[in-house]
Amino acid sequence: MIDSLTSCEDIKNMADVLKIEVNKNIVGLEDLIDSLTISVLVGGHVLIEGFPGTGKTFLASLFGQSIEIDSNRIQSTSDLMPSDITGTQIYNPKLKEFEFRKGPIFSNFVIVDEINRAPPKTQSALLECMQARQVSVEGITQKLDEPFMVIATKNSIELEGTYPLPEAQLDRFLFRLIIPYPDEQNETEIIRRKLKSLPDLIPQISQSVINDGKSLIHSNVKAEKNIIQYVSDLVLHTSNLPKVVLGASPRAAVALLYAAKGHAAVTEGRTYVVPDDVKNVAFKVLNHRLILRQDALLDLDSDNNSPIQYLEKLIEDCINDVPVPI
Repeated sequence: MIDSLTSCEDIKNMADVLKIEVNKNIVGLEDLIDSLTISVLVGGHVLIEGFPGTGKTFLASLFGQSIEIDSNRIQSTSDLMPSDITGTQIYNPKLKEFEFRKGPIFSNFVIVDEINRAPPKTQSALLECMQARQVSVEGITQKLDEPFMVIATKNSIELEGTYPLPEAQLDRFLFRLIIPYPDEQNETEIIRRKLKSLPDLIPQISQSVINDGKSLIHSNVKAEKNIIQYVSDLVLHTSNLPKVVLGASPRAAVALLYAAKGHAAVTEGRTYVVPDDVKNVAFKVLNHRLILRQDALLDLDSDNNSPIQYLEKLIEDCINDVPVPI
């Protein structure tokens, strides 16, 4: 087990170990595993979206099992209450007083399955947890332990019995990762693996390593002034894109810079950010932060395009429009 990190090269080696361990039970999602690693190391949260049966919850669960940290899973339903997430005051007859019983949010790693099935009041219980990393119940505020990460899953096509995630909620996710259907080769490998027992995952990373990695990325991975200006220009330009009502926020700019620093360390072991790092994470950071006009999708050829492909083209155009720093 890896229990210490001293350099960005160590972070890359750790990410490779995580990828190998998770890939024992899952097929063809290496890029998403890297994104989850980046997110946990920079202190972000992830929304995983895709069609039913594509392995969203399975991926989140495997990733949590590969790290030696506390984890909980919350199954969202229409009758889920905020106290079912944060906890509540319970009367103790022996002590003749109320005591706080912690909810499942008090964990290092929380999977919120089918988050859009939870009613808005319950979804809002996650806002303070995700942003301030604390829980306030009946006037008492308690800090959450570090590392703390929320991975939420959402089905792309289900509408009945669901509640849309408000923009404020979406903006608190560092990434929205889209899981596509597997290609023929990966589909065959998935079936083949299911015919035999899958190996148990063994935690490869200690909790202290995640905190060390977070400190290393924020302190040792440098972004020069031209890179910071490039990030700012990209985010500002999203407001000028055609059929975009509201572009990305300043929080998105910070998220994009953090994600680029994480990408430099996790995928290359570098101590500095280059424009390609920003480009590689731009779609995952920005695709859930743009509010489009209602008629934005009317121009799509339904046989060859999808809303996700439309967003990909918008963000690709944004990247092409903004000059790359030299």
